[in-house]
Amino acid sequence: MNNRLRVLRAERGWSQAELGGRIGVSRQAVNAIETGKHDPSLPLAFRLARLFELRIEEIFDDGDGNAIG
Repeated sequence: MNNRLRVLRAERGWSQAELGGRIGVSRQAVNAIETGKHDPSLPLAFRLARLFELRIEEIFDDGDGNAIG
């Protein structure tokens, strides 16, 4: 699954560790989500959406350019 997490994080000047602290996961988990090695759980996707004040489908897409949702 593709996502805009790295861009959104960078726009705010946050490290992976800082983002992880804000959403309750490790830096390694943030890295795995950003690189597409791991898809977040639905509760984690909602935490990310709330943090960035976006809808989940504005952060994640299915890899074909189609928003999830």
